[in-house]
Amino acid sequence: MPTQLDQLKQFTKVVADTGDFASMKAYAPQDATTNPSLILKAAAMPAYAPLMDQAIREAGSGAGMAQVIDRLLVLFGLEILKIVPGRVSTEVDARLSFDSAATMAKAREIITLSAAAGIPRDRILIKIASTWEGIKAAEALRADGIRCNLTLLFSFPQAVACAEAGVQLISPFVGRILDWHKKSAGRDFAPTEDPGVKSVAQIYTYYKKFGYQTEVMGASFRNKGEITELAGCDLLTIAPPLLAELAASAEPLIRKLDPAKAAAADLRKVSFDEKTFRFAQNEDAMATEKTAEGIRLFSADIVKLELLIAQKRG
Repeated sequence: MPTQLDQLKQFTKVVADTGDFASMKAYAPQDATTNPSLILKAAAMPAYAPLMDQAIREAGSGAGMAQVIDRLLVLFGLEILKIVPGRVSTEVDARLSFDSAATMAKAREIITLSAAAGIPRDRILIKIASTWEGIKAAEALRADGIRCNLTLLFSFPQAVACAEAGVQLISPFVGRILDWHKKSAGRDFAPTEDPGVKSVAQIYTYYKKFGYQTEVMGASFRNKGEITELAGCDLLTIAPPLLAELAASAEPLIRKLDPAKAAAADLRKVSFDEKTFRFAQNEDAMATEKTAEGIRLFSADIVKLELLIAQKRG
């Protein structure tokens, strides 16, 4: 019998949510995605010390910390693309989340370094936080042929703004939405009533109904049930422990999200300019809090990565 992972791959692109190469090899995902927390975790492991040393050496003794980190990200991406047949997502420094110009400059630096390492543009997605500034940066980068993955996405207005900007892909954070609602309500939620699952299903249906080409990639899962409830989503990025659970089960997996059903949904098209976007985001306490928290956490892990590099440099 095919495993649930095999069944899922029939109608959803499976992406490895890890910086660990061994896990990618084990589960044969289509794409891979990383973030500062995952790179920090991997970079601290002895197995990846050579990549850290190489990044420091190639950047040169006079290079700033940002240049070393950019090279480290590209080196990880290069190794990942030897394993996965599709794309790798590489994240812009979260401390630039409210600066469109700096975000675009950093994205172009990463693309230039990637090209020099032999990575074609169609195999790399630049990860940017789903702030208004991040979305506008992604829109401008798209015009230059640079594709982006808008991350830290928690609300419908964020998703709509991304689609209208023509970004390549969004990563709604299912588990972090669940975390907030569990804390707020003081109870757990079954997968069928999971607020994170419902959010992604709403976004998927809206995109398919109105013909948006932006891909939806559910992310940040807390349990296997969230994944099976989103079977049929364009992509799902899954951490190794949950990939292992799917690979260990042969239970039937039913497709829950379907473009034909979405096309028949009774929905009204909406739009946001900067003022209405900021107000709608402000009205959603969960989205406001989780976006800000995510930026803080990723920024903190970048600082930790800088400290790790400084120790290596001596």
